[in-house]
Amino acid sequence: MPITDWPEGERPREKLLERGPGALSDAELLALFLHTGVRGKTAVDLARELLADLGGLRGLLEAEASELCARPGVGRAKYALLRAALEVGQRHLEARLARGDALASPEDARRFVTRRLRHQPREVFACLFLDNRHRVIVFEELFFGTIDGATVHPREVVRRALAHNAAALILAHNHPSGVAEPSRADELVTRRLRDALALVDVRVLDHLVVGDGEVASFAERGLL
Repeated sequence: MPITDWPEGERPREKLLERGPGALSDAELLALFLHTGVRGKTAVDLARELLADLGGLRGLLEAEASELCARPGVGRAKYALLRAALEVGQRHLEARLARGDALASPEDARRFVTRRLRHQPREVFACLFLDNRHRVIVFEELFFGTIDGATVHPREVVRRALAHNAAALILAHNHPSGVAEPSRADELVTRRLRDALALVDVRVLDHLVVGDGEVASFAERGLL
């Protein structure tokens, strides 16, 4: 049955307008971008099939262009639309933190570093530099490693903090394995960075470890 024959309250577009985007499933949201299905399948059916085959939204959005464009019902135009939607969401979140506002909550920082680091195929160590009112100055990716780790140099972190005249910062790195549990090495480097930065009066507010769908906070665990 075509979506146009569905009850109005069940059609993805009408449901979104009436109840908000949170009321839609992943497949219904994806169907809005696909717009049309293929022979014998509605856009929602096609969306469910894509999500199942590619491992959900993350797998779909990380799929290579050649793989996704070759799928029936997708093609280059719809692939471009999906990539543009992802980029708009990322830029919106970055704009919220980059416009000089103070961090409203720890969740703001979590969402930001998750967007920036979760999809990295190798370990990336980064810093979110803040002023004395905890307003964002800049986010910088500083060290890059293999899938197993990155070498972090405290002297370089201190140098960047001084260059930005930061009063505080949040450390962040990803675990490509998907497991956010901090390692012993993570704890050791965090203490080294905290002690080095304290010598120049820069506070380490937190160290966030980004996994697949979860973020571990050193501050919440009492590890700072």
